[in-house]
Amino acid sequence: MDLLIATLATFIQIYSTLLIIRVLLSWFPNINWYNQPFAALSQITDPYLNIFRNIIPPLGGIDFSPILAFLLLNIVGNLLYSLRGLPLLG
Repeated sequence: MDLLIATLATFIQIYSTLLIIRVLLSWFPNINWYNQPFAALSQITDPYLNIFRNIIPPLGGIDFSPILAFLLLNIVGNLLYSLRGLPLLG
């Protein structure tokens, strides 16, 4: 069971890093999201972000949904770390 929790916690850390990269790259309007590696990053992260985009639509051209997405990932990651008895993540 400990291995499963550790694997999920590591997955959440990696996925959070990918989300950060995705959000930072969205600030550059000249990126073609149909070319690799951007297409792969978009295919991995957009389904999760779209859940929150349906909850919080963009306001004034600014997408606030990643804030909620990061918050949920952080809560789940901290829950997993507390189950393992490790210190909580930032």
